[in-house]
Amino acid sequence: MDIKNMKYEKVYLTAGLVFSAVLGTLSHFFYEWSGQNPVVALFSPVNESTWEHMKLVFFPILVWSLPLPAGIRKEFPAMQCAILIGGLLGTWLVPVLFYTYSGILGRNLALIDIGIFYTAVLAAFWTAWKLWDSERAEKACPLILFFSAVMLLAFFLFTFAPPDIGLFAKP
Repeated sequence: MDIKNMKYEKVYLTAGLVFSAVLGTLSHFFYEWSGQNPVVALFSPVNESTWEHMKLVFFPILVWSLPLPAGIRKEFPAMQCAILIGGLLGTWLVPVLFYTYSGILGRNLALIDIGIFYTAVLAAFWTAWKLWDSERAEKACPLILFFSAVMLLAFFLFTFAPPDIGLFAKP
């Protein structure tokens, strides 16, 4: 049976959206629940800074993209990079939306912050949906993998040695 006829890509991306939203929501609490374990700190927010909250989008999407089933990898060679492109977009959408609305209002509101997280995850998977069969995404894959690796290393480094700039400060 041809996997394309089953619209498997839609199911896979929808499952990824749900997985990322749930894991991202839960991972907000993992560091505290772990007794402030430094290994957990690499993947979960250690404080309320915008940078640390970007982890809520980045890591669940990264986890979803890595063990891509063989059938999907074969039928849709751009899928992994489409998900990673979406993940990078969603990750950086967090500070863009946060600083835009909080700059306009002069303060931040928890309900809007939560909405930003879900908007970022939705935008990530909408982007992946638009690019899952894109030859351009497939050709850009080495660059996307590079930027994803840079983000991963930046999260690891800046968890324990954050620069002294606003993105890393608690709002």
